[in-house]
Amino acid sequence: MSQHWINSATGTKSYYEGGADPTTQYITKISLKETELGKAIHKATLEQSQDSIMLGAPEVLQFGKNFINLIKAKRVLDVGTFTGASAAAWAEALPEDGHVLSLDITHSHLDTIGKPVLKNYPDVLKKIDFKKAPALDVLDELLKNGEAGKWDFAFIDADKPNYPNYYERIVQLLRPGGVILVDNALFFGTVVGEPDKDDLTRNIVKTNKIASEDPRVDNMLITLGDGLHIIFKK
Repeated sequence: MSQHWINSATGTKSYYEGGADPTTQYITKISLKETELGKAIHKATLEQSQDSIMLGAPEVLQFGKNFINLIKAKRVLDVGTFTGASAAAWAEALPEDGHVLSLDITHSHLDTIGKPVLKNYPDVLKKIDFKKAPALDVLDELLKNGEAGKWDFAFIDADKPNYPNYYERIVQLLRPGGVILVDNALFFGTVVGEPDKDDLTRNIVKTNKIASEDPRVDNMLITLGDGLHIIFKK
């Protein structure tokens, strides 16, 4: 089996160094409708950050924006801010009264890379609340404050060992019909080839299994980006 078919089977981000496999390139070219803001944050992140591999793939962000429009979401949880690319994508897709709560323990990349770009798009920036705090603490506080069932859409792309914990809290916070996207759900193929490789991989495998067996949801794991697990709350 040729290498590009192996890559297609395990998932790969379109911007990976050396270029994505031909199938991913084709899919991205056909599907992607990246905005000027999306392009600007993407470009700034790749040029300025040594951790640019953490950037959400544009095709994944496009997919999420489509779901936000489809389910007419207004309230979005964004777990993992980095340079703000995912939060900006969700905010662009939301109506004027929409709100994104983006959570991370650091804003170093956001402050130096994302915000200088976002300040040129005030209509998008005003929809986003960038909160610097442990995501689990914030999610627990939301549940404590009666926010269960009041959120429409969520994106999980923060520290992998906490994926199962984020998943459990967010399932409770979403309304019936809400959608969760769990990024890096194939983790470079290690979930299949080396599922016990490290704590990161083990907890991604665990999250995939939990979602698959959770009676509260329906789910679909697809080879978009580095693997995207789509969770539909019943």
